[in-house]
Amino acid sequence: MKILHTSDWHVGKVLKGRSRIDEHITVLADVVHIAQAEQPDLVIVAGDLFDTAAPSPDAKRIVTRALSALRATGAEIIAIGGNHDNGAELDALRAWAEAAGVTLRGTVRDRATDHIVTGTTAGGEAWRVVALPFLSQRYAIHATEMFALTAAEANQTYADHIGRLIAALTAGQSADTVNIVTAHLTVVGAKLGGGERDAHTIQSYAVPSTVFPASTHYVALGHLHRRQTVAGPCPVHYSGSPLAVDFGEEENTPSVTIATVGTSAAARTRHVPIPSALPLRTVRGTLDDLGRVDATAPGWLRVYVRERPRAGLREAVQDMLPNALEVRIDPDVLADLDPAAARAPRQVGRSASELFAEYLTAQGHADTDVAELFDRLHAEVESTPSNAPTAIGAQSVGAR
Repeated sequence: MKILHTSDWHVGKVLKGRSRIDEHITVLADVVHIAQAEQPDLVIVAGDLFDTAAPSPDAKRIVTRALSALRATGAEIIAIGGNHDNGAELDALRAWAEAAGVTLRGTVRDRATDHIVTGTTAGGEAWRVVALPFLSQRYAIHATEMFALTAAEANQTYADHIGRLIAALTAGQSADTVNIVTAHLTVVGAKLGGGERDAHTIQSYAVPSTVFPASTHYVALGHLHRRQTVAGPCPVHYSGSPLAVDFGEEENTPSVTIATVGTSAAARTRHVPIPSALPLRTVRGTLDDLGRVDATAPGWLRVYVRERPRAGLREAVQDMLPNALEVRIDPDVLADLDPAAARAPRQVGRSASELFAEYLTAQGHADTDVAELFDRLHAEVESTPSNAPTAIGAQSVGAR
């Protein structure tokens, strides 16, 4: 059978204040077009459909329409909740999902059978999927209470609880059925993709690949945004995200994974790139260097400026590079600035203008326009009687 494996859509993502709704519409349209061309028997979305636990109406509309469009290709659809999703809210959509022919699992339920999905391909090949949504450490122990834990077992690690849960759910695998597991997990030995929530990728959340039994023919994982294969007793794969979620992922190649899986041969995988995914790039240089960057190239930029900070520098960069979502002074430049002046003792008799100019220099913000503005405002304040409102004060009162 053929599987289209995708994950970590993160619909509703805002990058440095920029909505990515339009990007998600085109990227998920690409995923649908790939499904139309490949005609998979099964599409698996391995978690993080949304970027937040409270998705906007637009985000919900995009996800439900994408799932419906994938179902319209003729494939069976299974989607699970990730750590960014509100699992209970996904479960609340199950009535819609079932009517649309989509299998949706947001949270781990009390009945193990709720996480077993079975079917038969058009060619008569039987398949069985274990669908395991993301489980936080807080709820992992509750999810395994159905197995009547001993006191010692109740105090075991997150990996132990996940291993016990997967063992129970895969116990019914048979040799004449294509056995699949989908989960939203960090597996030991996998490389982070740059955009995952740190709290849910640290070592205490990592599980060994040995939790997946050798009788499993394909493991479709989500959570790590980098496409990769992890060594294990069976084929263990992350599909990666179909678009770079943040600048930590600029080296990732957005794609979906097509897996051909059977009971008598090892799974074969290939990766189909997402053509409309906008790249994220980091560029460095002086203003002269940045002036030579192609401002018309598609994608979003993070810019590290190799110049001393000054008023108007950010605006000058964004005028040259309208796609710059983040503009920072290069850390190497900041490291070269001498902070000694900022720690120097204040000398009696020095003017406010001199002290402010010294402060600007110490902070790396020396700028004659800023210094002149300070001098003018300071002179206005000094020349105003103490019992009269200053121009600034009057403007503030008027603004109220």
